[in-house]
Amino acid sequence: MRIISGQFKGRRITAPKKLPVRPTTDMAKESLFNILNNQYYFEDISVLDLFAGTGNISYEFASRGTEEITAVDENYGCIKFINETADSFEMNISTIKSDVFKFLEKTQQKHTIIFADPPYDFPSETFAKIPQLIFQNELLENEGLLIVEHSKHTDLSHLEHYSHSKSYGGNMFSFFK
Repeated sequence: MRIISGQFKGRRITAPKKLPVRPTTDMAKESLFNILNNQYYFEDISVLDLFAGTGNISYEFASRGTEEITAVDENYGCIKFINETADSFEMNISTIKSDVFKFLEKTQQKHTIIFADPPYDFPSETFAKIPQLIFQNELLENEGLLIVEHSKHTDLSHLEHYSHSKSYGGNMFSFFK
């Protein structure tokens, strides 16, 4: 994986093979950030990266100037890798080792953008819990955005607060406001 733009543009990051992850493809990530670039000043937002995995999305936000980034994953190896990578690039990324659903039930911190990249094999009901908990607990700032990455075989359009989806190959991003 590589960082698409910003201060660390072009830098390649290689995650250990043993991590249980499926990083967002560079093509899909670039398309997503082109959309976000037209809506937000990255220096002025806060980001919550759920199911953070390798930290791919967090690094992209940090490279573009976002200072307030929190990455949540339940896998110790993922959290360790994100911490090591963030330290080596001197990126301001806070990590939390936690089950994402337990974290969403307890946190009171609001964010401008919440990005969730859960395992694609989650059942639909589990995908539905993500926006449900975020909106129920009012975790988005005004004009905030929830983005859920999922397979094209998962349909989230029936969920409350759903806005639209964008498809990139086998990946989809569903946007909630």
